Amino acid sequence: MEELQNLKKNLRDLRKQFSYTQAFVAEQIGITCSSYQAYEWGATVPTLQNFIKLAKLYGISLDELLE
Repeated sequence: MEELQNLKKNLRDLRKQFSYTQAFVAEQIGITCSSYQAYEWGATVPTLQNFIKLAKLYGISLDELLE
């Protein structure tokens, strides 16, 4: 479960580091803003396909999303 806590923090931190809005990230990976918000809040986790899209968006590995 620690990985899920890391994931929501990492998603928020990366988004802010790149100066992206939640709406922008959601659009880039093809989901609604509310669905993306649920990732940052820890209410849901991304599908594998969306994990891959997020990693590509930020230029990092899947492992780095969970570290």
